[in-house]
Parts: sequence; structure tokens; C-alpha cells
Amino acid sequence: MRIIGMIRMHFSDADLRRITFAPAPNALWETVLSARLLRGAPTSRSWSRPGIRRLRQQVRGSLAERAGVLTSLVPPKSFVPAFLLQPDAGDFTTGVELARQTPSSYLALDLSALAPAQRAGRWARELADGASWARQTLAGDLNRYFVSSVEPLWPLIQTAAAADRTLRAEILLRGGVDALLATLHPDCHWQPPTLHIPIDGDYDLPLCGHGLLLIPSYFAPRLMVMHRPDAASVLIYPISVEERSADQADVLGPLLGRTRAAVLAALRGASTTTSVAEQVGISLGSASQHATVLRNAGLVSSTRMGGAVLHTLTPLGQALLHGGPNVSA
Repeated sequence: MRIIGMIRMHFSDADLRRITFAPAPNALWETVLSARLLRGAPTSRSWSRPGIRRLRQQVRGSLAERAGVLTSLVPPKSFVPAFLLQPDAGDFTTGVELARQTPSSYLALDLSALAPAQRAGRWARELADGASWARQTLAGDLNRYFVSSVEPLWPLIQTAAAADRTLRAEILLRGGVDALLATLHPDCHWQPPTLHIPIDGDYDLPLCGHGLLLIPSYFAPRLMVMHRPDAASVLIYPISVEERSADQADVLGPLLGRTRAAVLAALRGASTTTSVAEQVGISLGSASQHATVLRNAGLVSSTRMGGAVLHTLTPLGQALLHGGPNVSA
């Protein structure tokens, strides 16, 4: 198992029938990602979330004491060992136990991809060798950090994930799989049968009939992928719903991208491409491109009238614009 970068994810008909959502965020992965986030500079949009601000204030200056050896495994903007995900774990305790029991060959492979500074020291070397005391140290530090820092935020995280799940389910119900994949994240581009995820690197990933497991994440700053050759691959995506928002465009911004959400909002009434460009303050070409993406996602219908194209919201587009959930922290 390995976290990889930029991918072209190729779906067969069987894969499209096997797209599933995790019933809740992965508690072990959220614990790992929260520690990773706290080690970096507060520059991403994720830091605007009340839960993350609360976590930062609570942990300020005490991360190393709370998280112990975990901090050496998760420096900012670096590889995260895949054995720390455990996507099939139903709860945190099970996830930690599965991580603790990871076969030595997997441990050595994952840890070999870390930077030399991360592998330095007796504990890291012994963990790579599968030593029981090193495994137990990691399990103990994970438990202590979760209980002290992440568990108090868990109801808020679950609420945000439930709202995100409701929104995705509505999109799937009204627009089908194409709409679901087209609106999954602003960085994704769905060109059937391939999902393009533009992260550093260049990979082709056939899903080989095993399908895709979608896991929402409160702390993930970007899309992350885990390829599993003999099971469903995993796509971790940032939860799209913001806890506090002034209007519906604020909710849709993380889902569609700010400009595309503004284009969708401009189509509350039927509008030509030129009118959309003027309302949003973008070029005619950009307005046409965004309208095409929204049309391919089943959110907009377009009709050519002489030299102009008239765009209107579909029922799915209307539901997404007017009926998305807000979640209060």
C-alpha cells in the first residue's frame, strides 16, 4: 500500500458500480493528519475552520509532548506512511491495533520512503525491523494524542462529515455517478472514464474492477490517494462543507471552486455566456469553460440561440444551489 501523487484514475464499468463512501471519517487517519497539519505553517484554507483553530490553540507548544514519536513520522509536506491509514478500520482503537500489527515487510517498505532525518534514531530503526516495543510505543503515543487533542473535536468532525455525505448523496441521486465525480473536488477533472487528480507526479491507476472507497477528511489539506492492488483504492478528500458560511456560495466554494460556484450562482436566472462573464467578472472564454464543466456534471443545460448560448440550471443545479446544508460549529 502506498500513498501516491498525481494520478489518472481509470474506471471500468465494474469500478463505477463499486464506488462507496466510508460511513464516517477515519479516526486514525484524522489523528495522523491533524498532527501533520499542526507541524506546518497555518497558510492553507483549512486553518479557517473553527475546529482546526481550536485544536491549534489547545495544542500550542505541546505537540511533541502529546503526540510523542508520531511527530517524527509526519513532517509537513512529506510522505505519510500508509500503514497509518487503515481504511477498513471501523473505529480508532481498531485502527491503532491494525497499525500496530502491520507486517514487518510493509513497515520496512513504508519507512524506507521517509526522509533520512525521520529514520534516524533507535526507535525508527527498531520500528522498521518490527520490534514489539517500538510498535507499542507508537500505539501508546497515538492513543494519548487522540484522547488529549482530537477526541474532544470528534462530534464536530462527525457532524461536518455527515453534512458532506448528505450533499454527495443528493448529487448522486439527482445527477448520477458522472455528477458525483465531476463535483468531488475543484482539483479533480472527470473525463469519463478517467478521473484526473493534478498533484505532483505522473501516474496511471487502473482500478481493475475493485472500485473506489471515498473517505471524507476534516484535516486533509488536499486530495490523497492510496492504491490497493487487491482491494478498492482509496481517495481521501477534504470535507467540502464549511462550519460557518454567510451564504450558499460560501458552502459551494470548497466543492466546486470559488469561480465555478459564482458561475452557478449567476445562473439563478437563465443567462448567456456573455452575461455570466459580466456578472462574475471573468473572461468570455473562462465563462464558457466553467459552463461546460457544470453542464458535464449535470448542473446546467445549454441551448444555442443564434450566435449566443443560453444557460439554465437543471433540477440538480437548483437543488445544489438552494438546498445545500449549512453546519454550525
